[in-house]
Amino acid sequence: MLLLGILDFPYAYYTLLRIVVTVVSAFAAYNAVENDQQPWMIIFGAVAILFNPIIPIYLNKEIWVVIDVIVAGLFGVSVFVLKDGK
Repeated sequence: MLLLGILDFPYAYYTLLRIVVTVVSAFAAYNAVENDQQPWMIIFGAVAILFNPIIPIYLNKEIWVVIDVIVAGLFGVSVFVLKDGK
């Protein structure tokens, strides 16, 4: 979803994206706490705050494209790091 966010979609897609990323980030932060991975907890806590749909942070499209790619990469890396609890 994050990488698709690079394209132009209706505003509702980006609202759904915010909700999904916030929920997944909160879960990843919790998972990081359970695995005693404080740096990942901080990273995903920050991602959850950045994407939260309740008090949205408004940035221009170019900045969101960069953020979306970085966060997609973080999620990709975390799958391997947090899965093993290392």
